[in-house]
Amino acid sequence: MVRLKNRYLLVNILYPEIDDAQSKSIVPDLIAINQPTTNALTQHTLLKHLRLQISELFGDYGSGAVSDNLQVKYLSNATSTFILRVSRAQYQLVWAALSMMNNVPTKDGKKCVYRVVKVSGTVRKVEEEAIRRAKEMIVKARRELGEQSESTLDSIFDKGDKQNEGSSTRDVMVVDGGDSEDEMDIYNDDG
Repeated sequence: MVRLKNRYLLVNILYPEIDDAQSKSIVPDLIAINQPTTNALTQHTLLKHLRLQISELFGDYGSGAVSDNLQVKYLSNATSTFILRVSRAQYQLVWAALSMMNNVPTKDGKKCVYRVVKVSGTVRKVEEEAIRRAKEMIVKARRELGEQSESTLDSIFDKGDKQNEGSSTRDVMVVDGGDSEDEMDIYNDDG
């Protein structure tokens, strides 16, 4: 039996054109370029637009080559990231079509760039890379912001620490069922 071999493409949607409102604010360029995508973008509309782009670039050959197995496996509008599954023989064709797409496939879609970040034979490796890149993006954004703003979680945790400062703390002794009576007497004599 022959196994179908696929490639998984991790793709980021980048917005290099910064609006006037965003340029005046204190939002770092890293966050402005990697901004969330509108919720109007769905897996279906993305796939439809990609197939249309492949048809324009490669004609009937391209449409027929990717028609059976082109699929959007994951789409996150918050991180502007998606994962495509395509056959191993045609992944470069899909990559070329992604490179030529220049806007979000929604009504009045923004200008954007589709950047293929990773190509892998397993979806697990692509998911791990997506998670790694998201964590890295958070660290870079915090570094760029510096001390200009506090994150919500930091302010929550700081409040929790301030509340616990006034409360008294007691040492708690953990007793295991296997401890002998002699050991317990030693602890009771010391404390």
